[in-house]
Amino acid sequence: MLFPTPALDRDDERVLAEVEAARDDLQMAVRSTPTKWTDGLRRFLTADAVAGSNSIEGFQVSTADAADLMDGEQDVDVSVANREETLAYQRMMTYIQSLHESPDFTYSKGFLNALHWMLQGHHHTSRQPAGQWRRGPVYVTDARDASVAAYTAPAVEDVPDLMSELIDWLNDQAPDHPVTRAAMAHLHLISIHPWADGNGRMSRSLQTLLTARSGVLAPEFSSIEAWLGRPGNTWEYYKVLGARGATYLPDQDVHDWVRFNLVASHQQAQSVRHRMDRSARTLAALEGAAGKAGWDERLLTALHEVALSGRVRRSRYERAENLSRQQAQRDLRDLAERGVLSSVGRTRARFYEAGDSFPGNALELARTPFTLTDPYAR
Repeated sequence: MLFPTPALDRDDERVLAEVEAARDDLQMAVRSTPTKWTDGLRRFLTADAVAGSNSIEGFQVSTADAADLMDGEQDVDVSVANREETLAYQRMMTYIQSLHESPDFTYSKGFLNALHWMLQGHHHTSRQPAGQWRRGPVYVTDARDASVAAYTAPAVEDVPDLMSELIDWLNDQAPDHPVTRAAMAHLHLISIHPWADGNGRMSRSLQTLLTARSGVLAPEFSSIEAWLGRPGNTWEYYKVLGARGATYLPDQDVHDWVRFNLVASHQQAQSVRHRMDRSARTLAALEGAAGKAGWDERLLTALHEVALSGRVRRSRYERAENLSRQQAQRDLRDLAERGVLSSVGRTRARFYEAGDSFPGNALELARTPFTLTDPYAR
């Protein structure tokens, strides 16, 4: 038995309508913005989702470091474990992104186990197999006391039937709203806990996939994984999951879970919209500075990334502008000599951040925090 999808009230319907409107607006904004500038945002949002979801499991990698690792940079100052988890999640997320518009896609046990192997294959052992259902009991321990089981998953012999029921539910053409349906898929999978490890990240990724396949936005724009990874939101996430009980009790009202996810979807859409607007304003400020200084237009790519993400690496600038290695190095070195950029590190580990002569108005625009509103607090 799976959790029944709760009926939505008037406020829920209003929030859903606002989420839909915000995603439609984002879709139009993405289509009307040159790919050169949306690619950077896509990369940031993907890295932010990977870093955020991994952080919930205790793997701490900044969004900037995650982006560098995902770009193939070798000299990134992170632990071996954090590197492996970041790259494994990236591989799975890349595959999920490719399924956004797959015309003949269906869910299956094999598909979910393949995703799990992408995420956990580097941890595969006979006791904790990757890509296979768990072979024994599994517990979620209390964060305050590891000897206390905050949640005990269903018995191992019940997992195959529960997963069969979930697969049928996923493939059913139900009339539920895609945002609600994605939230329920997350709850179903994380409650069944079918694998020995990686259940949280798998459940969040499944929600991302269902949301993306609703057809409005690509996964990197619609995922709430980065939102869930913010510390205060993570605490609320555990709290609303904990309200389900210490054992699998699917015959209950989970309206609070759905509402929590509606807030997450609404605020994530707000966040992406703010980031797009901030990107455009920052670019305009940099264009003005470049015009006055007589800088080549291609330098805006490096300066824009520094303003928004805090740093740029030669390899990324080189690819973005289709330059030779020597030209990219020369451009960044020249900006550093003028004090516009500041070089940090040596050889392959080198990156560039804002120098003393970096256009101050662009930095101010890029670093001004934005405000998120609670859609239910009206």
